[in-house]
Amino acid sequence: MAQRCDICGKGPMAGRTYTRKGKAKKKGGIGRHVARKNKRRFMPNLQSVRAVIQGAVKRILVCTKCIKKGCVTRPTPAVKQAA
Repeated sequence: MAQRCDICGKGPMAGRTYTRKGKAKKKGGIGRHVARKNKRRFMPNLQSVRAVIQGAVKRILVCTKCIKKGCVTRPTPAVKQAA
């Protein structure tokens, strides 16, 4: 399953982590220096949500930003009929 939001299309982004060596200048050193850079991926915060899509209830992967914006239409609970 792809790590991508079904509404806005947000997916993984590339980035780096920096490993630093040395002592900070304000602590008496000569400054911090970058020793190495490692590639990493920033993954979106996806949640599995039940949503109404074209009149049918389906499970979709949605990022939390779309949930907060109200882009997801949640199904309403079925009203129980008194017999």
